[in-house]
Amino acid sequence: FQFRRVYFTYDNDISEQFSSRFRLEADQSARSSDGKISVLVKDAYLRWKNVFRGSDFYFGIQPTPAFGVSENVWGYRSLEKTIMDLRGAVSSRDFGVALTGKIDGAGMFNYTVMVGNGAGNRPETDKYKRYYILIYIKPMTNLHVTLFGDYTDRGNISDLYNTLTPQESVPNGSFTTAAFVGYTEKNLFNVGVEGFLQTRQNGFNDVASLSLKSLNSIGISAFGSVTIHQGVDLVGRFDFFDPNINAKARGDRRNFIIGAIAWRADKNVSFIPNVQIETYSSLPGGRSIEPSITGRLTFYYLFL
Repeated sequence: FQFRRVYFTYDNDISEQFSSRFRLEADQSARSSDGKISVLVKDAYLRWKNVFRGSDFYFGIQPTPAFGVSENVWGYRSLEKTIMDLRGAVSSRDFGVALTGKIDGAGMFNYTVMVGNGAGNRPETDKYKRYYILIYIKPMTNLHVTLFGDYTDRGNISDLYNTLTPQESVPNGSFTTAAFVGYTEKNLFNVGVEGFLQTRQNGFNDVASLSLKSLNSIGISAFGSVTIHQGVDLVGRFDFFDPNINAKARGDRRNFIIGAIAWRADKNVSFIPNVQIETYSSLPGGRSIEPSITGRLTFYYLFL
């Protein structure tokens, strides 16, 4: 038995123009000094509504714009994170400032731009920042399309293979691009496809060629759920992830599969028997890794 995630949230409407959120999260990976389950600050932000027409301003620890839409369409964060969050491509939170709003009056085209520390929920330790942009398109009520990009500045690093003294420095920042398409029919079905590509400059030490090369990782996720009976859904998901697509980096690709039956015993209480399967590519030399198979019963409930 374990708590995968516990939230306690306080939302406060300061006035018609200002509101705030403070949220604590507890899970078994956050522990106190004596090893007990502890809490962390998940959200702590101020929202300035209509700072100019159609746009809101946010300041503080807040969600990044990377996968909020796809997570809503997926609808089963209680089972697992979406792929960019799961694989650490983008943190779910960052400390910074953001603008979000409509590009057109009808709300078909929406945007979010954000500048953050790039340290997630952790305190800042350097001067470098992370820059995010999201375009969210809703051609119709049930269709969701997002285009996302960000740049993480990490400063330069020394080129290990440069013979000059002092060694020449080279960039080590990373670029992330992602796209998502999802469709929802309430109480009938949800489907979505999400993919990302992340490039870290000079992040791959190619010993064979005595050079630093870009480290490129890729992930693709397809998921869906369908209502088979009132309050009962079938849930499925398949992910492919390769943390380094360079042909010289072998044995690191993996497939991730989720299958579940979700029963809503109450509008705020769900019981979800599920199985997670992860398969791995063979290691250099032909050695294979046995698939990881985990069966679980997940309880999800809201106390409001």
